[in-house]
Parts: sequence; structure tokens; C-alpha cells
Amino acid sequence: MTDQKLTGIRACVFDAYGTLFDYASAAAQCRDVLGDRITALTTLWRDKQLQYTWLRTMQDRYADFWQVTGDSLDYSLETMGIADPALRERLMRLYLTLDPFPEVPAVLRQLKDAGLKTAILSNGSPDMLRPLVASAGIGDLLDAVLSVHEVGVFKTHPKVYQLAVDRLGVPASAISFQSSNAWDAYAASAFGMRVVWCNRYGQKRERLPGEPAAEVRTLAELPALLGL
Repeated sequence: MTDQKLTGIRACVFDAYGTLFDYASAAAQCRDVLGDRITALTTLWRDKQLQYTWLRTMQDRYADFWQVTGDSLDYSLETMGIADPALRERLMRLYLTLDPFPEVPAVLRQLKDAGLKTAILSNGSPDMLRPLVASAGIGDLLDAVLSVHEVGVFKTHPKVYQLAVDRLGVPASAISFQSSNAWDAYAASAFGMRVVWCNRYGQKRERLPGEPAAEVRTLAELPALLGL
């Protein structure tokens, strides 16, 4: 993995959950009910959510991300012995207005001002992404909000990354793809995108096909990598 400047980039495409938006912020806003169980619930919910996307893709049994998110939350609450329908409804509602990471609006603005195309490419369904983008106030900073729902499979299927190429009209080699999820970053790299792995959580390097072009801790480092 290198941290050299990325040249020839015409579009910046971002994963949503964990990259632009803090998926932990939903449970964090329920401290009055969850107390010290916030981290445990967040971790189990996220892990199970991702497992369900991969398993459904392998089984060719797609269901939209809202159902997957609800199913994984139900599993997590039951596993932790929490029987609270009101909490479940509250957590799901909060998932539609997750907090953006603090640097996100300014970075997107800088990219747009530099003339780059910007987009989200997410497992999230359109009905989840619309309120998420609206609540963060970044709709005017994005050229496209792309959902796997259009192709009926989840990341890391190549059809997902091809969706960004087709919709933006930019070859993979001219797309800088940003994700905080290592498995997503490596898959996008194997597909042919130039990848900046936003390693917010201090993960170790994956042993998977692909190799991110650069690694950063926050998206605030992205403009410099692009020579802006």
C-alpha cells in the first residue's frame, strides 16, 4: 500500500456507513436505555448486518438493506436479552439520520469546487439513503446517490462497483473510491478503482484480492492525496 498522490482522478465515490456516516451514532443516542451496553450492541448489530448481506448474496436471496438492518437488530437484541419494542423502533428510526463524520461536508465541498464528480455507493436502500443525505445537508454536494438495490446484490459483488462506472460515465481507473470497510476497499481495488482506505477504526490489512492505493485515518486527508 502506498500513500502517493492519486493522479487522473475524475470522480470520488464514497461508501456511506462507517465512511461518511457514523453507524455507531444510533445506539449512542439511546444511552438512557442501553447504558454501558452501547458498544456491545453496536458491534454485534454491525457484524450481523454485514454477515447477512454476504450470506444473502451468496444464496441469491436479496432483500433490501432496511430488512437486513432490522433482521440483524432483532438478532442482536435477542442475543443480548433486550426485549423492548420501543427501543427497537427508536434505533431503526435513528438509523435514517446517522451523524456524518465532522469533516465530511467540508471535504465534499472542496472536491466539488475542484470540479470532481462525487457520489455515494452504498448497500443502503434508496429509502434509507435519501433521509440520511437530507439530514446531513449534503445533497447539493453529491452528483449521485447509488444503491445496490439497482442491481439486487450487495457489496462486494462486482456489479455494485460497475454501477458507479456506468452511472457516472467515468472509467474505474479514474474513480477514487473511499471506504472505511477494509473488505469493501480491497474489493473496489480488485475491481479496478483507485482506492483510499479510510481506516477510521485501526483495522489490520486484509489478505484479500486488491490493494488500496492509500490509507488515511479521516477523509480530511483525501484532498491532499488528490493534489488539491
